[in-house]
This record gives sequence, structure tokens and C-alpha cells, in this order.
Amino acid sequence: MPLTDSFLRTLKPAEKDEKHFDGGGMFLLSKSNGAKYWRLKYRFGGKEKLLALGTYPEVSLKEAREKREAARKLLANEIDPGENRKIQKAARELRAENSFETIAREWFTKHSPNWAESHADKVLRRLERDVFPWLGGKPIAEITPPVLLDTLRRIEERGALETAHRVLQSCGQIFRYAVVTGRAERDPSQDLKGALPPTRAEHMAAVTEPADVGNLLRMIDGYHGTLVTRCALRLAPLVFVRPGELRQAEWKDIDLEAAEWRYLVSKTKTDHVVPLSRQAIAILEEIRPLTGRGRYVFPSPRSDERPMSDNAILSSLRRMGIAKEEMTGHGFRAMARTLLHERLKFPAEVIEHQLAHKVPDALGAAYNRTKFLDDRRRMMQVWADYLDELRATV
Repeated sequence: MPLTDSFLRTLKPAEKDEKHFDGGGMFLLSKSNGAKYWRLKYRFGGKEKLLALGTYPEVSLKEAREKREAARKLLANEIDPGENRKIQKAARELRAENSFETIAREWFTKHSPNWAESHADKVLRRLERDVFPWLGGKPIAEITPPVLLDTLRRIEERGALETAHRVLQSCGQIFRYAVVTGRAERDPSQDLKGALPPTRAEHMAAVTEPADVGNLLRMIDGYHGTLVTRCALRLAPLVFVRPGELRQAEWKDIDLEAAEWRYLVSKTKTDHVVPLSRQAIAILEEIRPLTGRGRYVFPSPRSDERPMSDNAILSSLRRMGIAKEEMTGHGFRAMARTLLHERLKFPAEVIEHQLAHKVPDALGAAYNRTKFLDDRRRMMQVWADYLDELRATV
């Protein structure tokens, strides 16, 4: 006799396990501990088999019967319901293993150790915020150009066009990684070239006219901030390293006797040498009694264990009345590049090496870091003397 909902609701566990049949091979196994399991007994290939259909009341009587009928249809087509379930489970697991998010995180884990920490954080944050919620669970091989474009449009529509371009670039790298590891056939991002509006190139604001540079240097000299900030500001134009590298400078990397600062470039993960001019050494010797016993040349005012804030130099420039359209912390690099080449006539390749830009070299990076070192020593001293001239006469 078929089961009823009222019977199931009032069914109490017995001392021993009991089977209550509903017909068509389906029954409810009522355990003595109170658990209730739906089971389907069937024969396939001359063997009796058992298929689990769920637990009661999570799976209702109606739902259990629907599962029974689905299994019977498979049997009618000579398909073993139990084996079919295993195949479907394996397919789901494979889809999960090959999901966009799984492969993207694998790609990130393999490549991010070679990136600057700040860059790695930005890449992962963009993926987690702008991509994974929509594409993360999809099998990567099934993501089409229109589906990817829909995700990019969401970013574009909130006014973050540059972020959309960066996300497209990261997605392209992830798809190509999936292709070479055998999880996808092609990279759909290649079909989206030109689909996003171009971004307007925004160069870091920099002072490059000699008269303006002289005025800027005099303003820096007159700045009334802390000694740490004043020294960092005065050193920035002399060494023209990236702002993050300046604020994270460590005393262990600086050899005042050799007049050198050696450190690992954050962007390219390569060793770099900054020859120190007499003027740069004088600034470092001025601040050494204050911070020389600690790790950082320019520590945070709140803790010697941390470097100064990444906004410290920028905020100081703003307090001096220098607008963001005029100068940024990164702008000291553009200032040096322009004037060293146009005014002081130093070769571009010498300047590029000193800027720690990646310069192709057949002898490799180990040689690259010291290439033109004698020329660079001379250039850094000529540059410091030139800045003194601009400060005094222009």
C-alpha cells in the first residue's frame, strides 16, 4: 500500500530498523535512531542494486516519487541510475575544478610571487570584486566573449573604465593560462579588442621647466614639516626612485662610504644600484642620528617598525600649495628623465638604467643592474650639482 504524508509525519522509530514500501521498488528505511532514508531497489545487468534518494523530511514523499520516476526512465533506456549519478557527480566536480575562479586563483598563486605586493593586492581585489561574483563559478571553457563583455560592462557603467581595461588584461592572462594547462581551448578576451572605449592616457604630473624646478626646490627647502619628511622631500629629486622605494628605504641597504644605495626594485623584482651624490649623502647623514638605529631611513611617526605613509610626500607637496596637476611624488622621475636628457645631454640608455626600467640585455639582469655604473655615478653627481644651480640662480 502506498505511503501517505500523514503516515510519515506520525511515524515513530521502532526498536529495530523498519522498511516501509511505497511501490515501484521505493521504500523508506526508518532507523531505530530516528533517521529516515529514502531508498530505491532496482535490478540492472542481472544484479540487485540500491539507490539513495535522500532523507525524510528534507526530501518529501512527492519529491522522492519524482526521483523514483526519473530513475525508472533511465532504466527504460538501459542506463544504470547509480552509475549515472556517479558520472554526473564526477562531471560536477570536474566543472568545479575547472571553474574560472579556481583557475584564476591557481594562476595568481603561480605568478604573484614575481610581482610587487601592492600590484598583487590590486589584481586579486579586482578579481574578487568585479569578476568572481559573475564568472567565478562558471567552467572556464564555457565562458564566451559576450559573457565576459557583460562583466566588463558592469565595471564600465560605474565609471571605472581604466579598471575594466585592467580586468580584461588579467582575464586574458588567466584564459591563456587555462589554454596552456589544458583546461580551455581558446582565450575569449582576444575577441573583445576594441569593445571597450579607450582610456585617456594620464601621465604623472611633473615639473620639467628649469625655472619651475628651481622654484620647487626652494619651496621644499622652506618646508616646515618633521625632519623625516623634510629629508625625504629633499632626497626625492636627487635619487628619483619610485615613491614606495624611497619611503621604504632601509639603512642596511645604504653604504655611505661607498656612496651607494642597493635594493630590490619593487616593480621588477631586480637588484638596483643608486649612486649617491655628495648632496644625497649629506641629507642621509643629517637624518642618521634620528633614525639610524632603526630599520627604516624614513619611519612612520607612529612606529619605527613601519615606513612613512605612502601619502606623506604627496601630502607635503599639497601643504606647500603644489597642486596635483603640477607635481606628484612620482613626478620627480619624469623631471629627472626630461632634464637629464634634454638639458644635460645624458644618453637615454644611461638614464633608463638609473630609473630601474626594464632594459633588454643579452647578458641578463645580473649584468644589467651595474651596466653604465661609472656613467651613472657621474650623472648623479652632475644632476645634484645642476639642481643646486637651479635652486640658487633660476
